[in-house]
Amino acid sequence: MNVKIKRIDKSLPLPIYHTKGSVGFDLVARENTVIKKNEIKLVPLNVIIKTPKGYGLFLLSRSSTPIKKGLIVANGVGLIDQDYCGEDDEIKIEFLNISGKSQKIEKGERLGQAVFVKLGIAKFKEVSRMSTKSRGGHGSTG
Repeated sequence: MNVKIKRIDKSLPLPIYHTKGSVGFDLVARENTVIKKNEIKLVPLNVIIKTPKGYGLFLLSRSSTPIKKGLIVANGVGLIDQDYCGEDDEIKIEFLNISGKSQKIEKGERLGQAVFVKLGIAKFKEVSRMSTKSRGGHGSTG
């Protein structure tokens, strides 16, 4: 799959998959920033990406980011839509600092990763009744 990408700061690298088995590619901070304890802050990731038709681009924390920095993705998972790719649509990741102290992020630091996921777009058909018996609520299967 060919994907159009624009770097904002050309001194920073293009995203790469670090191993042959990687499904996520790393994204780097475009600028130095500080996230204070309990603060939510958007961190610019230096790229604008044209998500291909039929795909979504999901932003995730690198597995080491919460351990090393105490930063978690504030909204769980970021979702980049197919039409978020204009000249000013830099991808940013929203971090919440749960570390108890301010965290410094260095320009070029790998913080997040992204994954392309093939999607289906639903056409909803409203019904007055579902034809399947209820299976139970949260935790009902043990």
